[in-house]
Amino acid sequence: MDQFSNHPLYRRHNIDSAMNSLWEFYKKKFLALFFVSLVMSLVIQYASTMVNMKELSSITDPMVLLEKIKGFLLPILVISLINLLFTTILQYYVIFNPVDNRNTIFVSLVKSLKYFIPYLIIMVLLAFAGSIAIVLGIFVLIVGAFFAMLYVVTIYLFILPVMMVEGTNIGTTISRTIKLTHRKFWSNIGWVSVFIIIMLVVSVIFSGIILLPFTGSFIKTIVNPDDASKLADVTTNPLFIILSAVVSALTLPLMPIFAAILYFNGKAGEDQAEPILVSDPENNRVRVEDLYARPYSEDHPDNPEKKE
Repeated sequence: MDQFSNHPLYRRHNIDSAMNSLWEFYKKKFLALFFVSLVMSLVIQYASTMVNMKELSSITDPMVLLEKIKGFLLPILVISLINLLFTTILQYYVIFNPVDNRNTIFVSLVKSLKYFIPYLIIMVLLAFAGSIAIVLGIFVLIVGAFFAMLYVVTIYLFILPVMMVEGTNIGTTISRTIKLTHRKFWSNIGWVSVFIIIMLVVSVIFSGIILLPFTGSFIKTIVNPDDASKLADVTTNPLFIILSAVVSALTLPLMPIFAAILYFNGKAGEDQAEPILVSDPENNRVRVEDLYARPYSEDHPDNPEKKE
């Protein structure tokens, strides 16, 4: 852990310093993070074209619809694996590049692979446990489901930083992730809530910018609802794919940076916590002999019985 004490994100944060550190790190490492995120976004956007949701709107037979959805499972699985792989690469770069400049984005691409399989296993477990938590949350109305999702996202953000800094042991990673999540539970939940709100606002703004060149298609849909099915063609438009990839590349690096801030804030809190000194009660207990003055020695100058 000593090498990470010099990491620019390693410190005890408040919400202001966390967001400021997020922005400063993002600006400093922008080019490398944007490059990887752009490649990831282009690959995912292209893979998404294999999932033609437009076909589902014209199917009325439930059995045929189910078979069609089953055919989409493989492309969706591929997209998910690509997303997890690039997330691992970005997180490795965010964690290790600031402490060693030799960990370039290309080196990170290779070295991060050893974390991918353990990360994938933990994500499967988290997806299962998270689904149960969200279902249970639904029984406590919408607020419970929303809180359960926040809790799952908070745990998710700690996983990769814990694994990369403290080791790839799956059991240790899970226990340390839960411990750090609960160490400052309400603070962590609050920070994640703020981060999600910021991401949603930014995404809405960027999405509006992306759709500007296609405003005519939306107006036609409003005027003639029968053309609503043609709106799906916009997502396969090369210009839309490129613009979507660029916007995703601008926002994707924020997640691993924020995850590192959450982890290093919790770790710094552990490392810098002042130990509580517990005094020995035996040494502080008042004894009877302490209530009386000790006799002077025979040669003590203040001894009244000293003989001249």
